[in-house]
Amino acid sequence: MELKKILEEKSAEAWDIYIPNLSIDCVIFGFHDGNLKVLLTKFKDKNLWALPGGYVLKTENLLQAANRILYNRTGAENIFLQQFRVFGDLNRSEGFFEEYPEALWHKQRFISIGFYALVNYSQVNLVVDDLSEACEWKSIDELPDLMMDHKSIFERALKTLREQLNYQPIGYSLLSEKFTMPELQKLYEIILDKKLNRGNFYRKILRYDILEKLDESRKGGAHKAPDLYKFDFDKYQVALETGLSEGW
Repeated sequence: MELKKILEEKSAEAWDIYIPNLSIDCVIFGFHDGNLKVLLTKFKDKNLWALPGGYVLKTENLLQAANRILYNRTGAENIFLQQFRVFGDLNRSEGFFEEYPEALWHKQRFISIGFYALVNYSQVNLVVDDLSEACEWKSIDELPDLMMDHKSIFERALKTLREQLNYQPIGYSLLSEKFTMPELQKLYEIILDKKLNRGNFYRKILRYDILEKLDESRKGGAHKAPDLYKFDFDKYQVALETGLSEGW
């Protein structure tokens, strides 16, 4: 069924079950093969991609709505989720729906709450819903054309993630349970968009006391197998609440 017909059929129900003029847009980050990626969807009949998003049911709060939207798109639960900004410019969506009737729910003016999420790439099961023809991970350095103001939302989410990396630990939700120090450093470098001195990084991250060194190493390769680590969950949670003593 074409996109226009699907939206028109969903519009009547939307007026009954959702809070008017309020939406949520989610910037979902994942880390895979040494690259930071963001999850995007592609609408039917449109050569544009979008951030996953949705609306707030009259029976739920914002965080519940964001978690529901993420679960429906990825199947992931108990993930790191952070509200980072409100987007309310005039005419955010009118152009995208200009050929639709004025009474269409999706054509109304929406104030959007931005959330960013950090998920384990390997634990996500991508879902293509009835509005979309694709749902894919895209490298943050190779983004396709995005609809409406979604590029600005993405850029603000990435900027916020970089800022928070200076005083909060990042990695628990993005890396595998066991990882090497070079893998953790690579993640920080990609997010910060700069090279970090190996020795300084190792000393600083170990001084934070949020890692547990394992009696295992990464097998394979021509060089000495690097040691494996995992996050100490309790200490990591404390660091999320209290912050870190110094930045990068």
